[in-house]
Amino acid sequence: MEPLFAEICRRYGLGELECPPVPLTGGFMHKMYALSAARGRYALKLLNPHVMRRETAMANYRTAERLETLLEEHRLPILPALEFGGRKMQELDGRFFYLFDWYGGAALKGREVTPEHSRKIGRVLARIHAVDRKEAPFERERLHIDWESLAGALRSENEELYRLLQENRGILELSERNGNRAAGRMPPLLAVCHRDMDCKNVLWRGGEFRIIDLECLGYWHPFLELYETALCWAGYEECRLEPELLCAFVVSYAEAGGVLPSEWELLYDADCGRLEWLEYNLRRALGVGCGADEREIGVGEVRATIAHAVYYHRMKSVILDCLGTLPLNR
Repeated sequence: MEPLFAEICRRYGLGELECPPVPLTGGFMHKMYALSAARGRYALKLLNPHVMRRETAMANYRTAERLETLLEEHRLPILPALEFGGRKMQELDGRFFYLFDWYGGAALKGREVTPEHSRKIGRVLARIHAVDRKEAPFERERLHIDWESLAGALRSENEELYRLLQENRGILELSERNGNRAAGRMPPLLAVCHRDMDCKNVLWRGGEFRIIDLECLGYWHPFLELYETALCWAGYEECRLEPELLCAFVVSYAEAGGVLPSEWELLYDADCGRLEWLEYNLRRALGVGCGADEREIGVGEVRATIAHAVYYHRMKSVILDCLGTLPLNR
């Protein structure tokens, strides 16, 4: 791998590497490195080669790059990829990657998130959704997860994950059914959405911040992104939801011009993207469609995602009671 880093620095005019690249934590699909070179410090994102083999990968990245440029033009606080030769995505020796200027901020963890952080992200999310918003049908492929086949494969490969999956199959299958029904009832509305603006994808430097991981930018339902992102910034991912943070996020979104949904329970049901992530990681844990180095990541993500699904099921009344009593809903 070392020759690849040195060649990237040489070919893209970064200067000689001054020390070995430093792996960065945070991502579960691609690999990030800090590069210290003669002409500055940079972040390098090496794209997962298995993801790049998907038929839709290049088209999705082209869309994301176009929308990233649009967000730059609207002066939103993002950290865009650098361009070389008029292109953001680069390829060298069959590896695809992005280069970024080094920002030097840090993602917030757990209880570091305050109501003010939630308000700031709520406001900027409203601005992102306002960049391009249109009335159009919301289309999402129905989930058809073969839980039985996955369980059967796990039974001989990983007894722990097999038991964990079987114990919670009822909750997972209920979420899948409800999610499929809810997707068909969403109002016809699309907007530019980040699609993954949780705490790990916002770097803070004092009171300022930059949004990263823009490769998932696309047109999506703004109500659903509002709901999912508000939960993340309210502690859902640590399984300790704080209603104060949830309310701060949603209220600030509305005050910044964002439109609120009329039916929060519809969004509760529609929020089932964790099931697709779970399916992907069950396959990674089985060594399907990934490198050997990803299997342990898959195992860890299966455990975490099932824990989230169970917690989400348990917290339904708390979430809906909190959102339903907001003054803006009256």
